[in-house]
Amino acid sequence: MKKAMIIANPSSGKEQAEQYMDRIKQQLERSGFDVETRVTEGEGDAVRFAKDACDAKFEAVVAMGGDGTMNETVNGFAEQPYRPAMGVVPLGTVNDFARALNVPLEPEKAIEVLGGRTKPADIGKINDRYFLNILALGGIAEAAGEVTSEQKTSMGVLAYMMEGLKTLTDKTPFTITVEADSGAYEEESLIFLAALTNSVAGFEKLAPDAEIADGHFHCFIVKDVALPKLLRIGAALLKGDLQDDPDVIYFTSKELRINSSFHLKANVDGDMGDAVPIDLKVLPGHLNIYTP
Repeated sequence: MKKAMIIANPSSGKEQAEQYMDRIKQQLERSGFDVETRVTEGEGDAVRFAKDACDAKFEAVVAMGGDGTMNETVNGFAEQPYRPAMGVVPLGTVNDFARALNVPLEPEKAIEVLGGRTKPADIGKINDRYFLNILALGGIAEAAGEVTSEQKTSMGVLAYMMEGLKTLTDKTPFTITVEADSGAYEEESLIFLAALTNSVAGFEKLAPDAEIADGHFHCFIVKDVALPKLLRIGAALLKGDLQDDPDVIYFTSKELRINSSFHLKANVDGDMGDAVPIDLKVLPGHLNIYTP
């Protein structure tokens, strides 16, 4: 019999995860799976569970939780010789990965697609870690990375926006050097973004040309500008016109080498990661995801 694993984060979605476990199990059993459930208790658990599923050659793994749970599950899958199909049941604050895949944000509807058709999805590699959606550098990105679980639960996407806005009155530009497929870029910048999907922090128009499996990072260098221009850039982001703004450098690349004379730490899928210098590359079509 086919084997499936549920990886559930009980603290996501205002602790709603447990009520969906039986529904997921029933859905998978209807598709012919023998189901095993693993519940995370701390950081790194989902990574370990996903690796166990790869080693045991499970046919499917369903990750239930927020983007952090999805990120850990993918870090368990990444570059393993065998990788199960992955199901996504979103219970987090933003759920960017589910948005980009067009997986329903309502858990009940997301459960209905499990065990059906799959589509390939790219992931990114930063040094020796992996990510799903976005890498960001700069004061705004670092402020967003400091948002607590309590803030996410009580305020949702607004928590990220408020932390970012706090930095605008004390914005600190930095010099960034980016080596890309198309050449090198050096600029005084306020923020640098490398996106794999079109949904970042709940905004689904950051990189409208980004496809879930196009094999490229979609990169934005926002130049050091005065506050009025920065507000205009923010409006362009909301409209999906960020790549056309005159104070934004946009390019795509399969690999990146990023450096700066400033001490910058990367915000990776909403959590703080490595400091520059960093190397990035796309692992194209690395996952197979259950989608509608």
